[in-house]
Amino acid sequence: MEMFLVLFVVVVALGFDYTNGFHDAANAIATSVSTRALTPRVALIMAAVFNLIGAFLGTAVAVTIGSGIIDIGPEAGVHGLTIVLAGLIGAITWNLITWRLGLPSSSTHALIGGLTGAGIASATTVHWSVILDKVVLPMLLSPLVGFALAYVLMVGVLWIVRSMAPAKTMRRFRLAQTASAAAMSLGHGLQDAQKTMGVIVLALVAGGLLPEGSDIPLWVKLASASAISLGTYSGGWRIMRTLGRKIIELDPARGFVAESVAASVLYVTAFIFQAPISTTHTITSAIMGVGATRRLSAVRWGVAKNIAIAWVLTIPMAGLVAALMYFALRPLLS
Repeated sequence: MEMFLVLFVVVVALGFDYTNGFHDAANAIATSVSTRALTPRVALIMAAVFNLIGAFLGTAVAVTIGSGIIDIGPEAGVHGLTIVLAGLIGAITWNLITWRLGLPSSSTHALIGGLTGAGIASATTVHWSVILDKVVLPMLLSPLVGFALAYVLMVGVLWIVRSMAPAKTMRRFRLAQTASAAAMSLGHGLQDAQKTMGVIVLALVAGGLLPEGSDIPLWVKLASASAISLGTYSGGWRIMRTLGRKIIELDPARGFVAESVAASVLYVTAFIFQAPISTTHTITSAIMGVGATRRLSAVRWGVAKNIAIAWVLTIPMAGLVAALMYFALRPLLS
């Protein structure tokens, strides 16, 4: 029973990874597609490849997810696996709801909310200090940093190109967007594939198949990287329209700056702070930042408000679904 449950949780975790890929595909390529720097199919292939590569660039975020959110050790057994399963179902459910509505919410926070909700429901130790330092504070700061950096950098770019021929300049920025979209995809793989690695390790530890503190097995890295890449390739067209056109009509220069800023924030938080931040929050706020350089009214703040509401609701709603799933699964799996 326990071995079967471990296998099932791993499969569900990879299913979450897949939904993460198609839900967040827009994060990496929406700006490039909307400015016609890349065709949708080419952009998706590129994003899938760089997601795969990015998944192998580090493990710090995976460690934070796997051991920093809730306390599940080898002695947890079936009970621990039930908690992880409930958390994953909560995250997947919220991903599908927001995808259906076309809202770019955070798969990262859906997963953290799901694990936290299941942990609270099961009276498992929740590491609130880690959640505050590496989830809540980055959740609040990364959009502000993304907006401010994108605004300042865009102002600088506009000043540099002020006397250049507009048509020729935009063509150059279209070419540059190929590199910035690749950088964004790499950062997405670095951040989001690692989160699934952490959850799978959590399940393996709970099932007694992996000692606490072990390195992440190669097969876990390969499976997580492959699942998110396949999900990315399948696309996320609803959310892509929201990011690429509904917030603001982007030109190639603004698309390049937004992607470059967002990718930089992803790298810094992963390598230096080991914080699992939201790629969605980061790129969305960067798009708003470059858009505000036209004028504040150029940003469609009504759309931004709906996105912000989804951001605020993600952790508690995923947590609520996970808690309900825990109470439903506990009698069946005990």
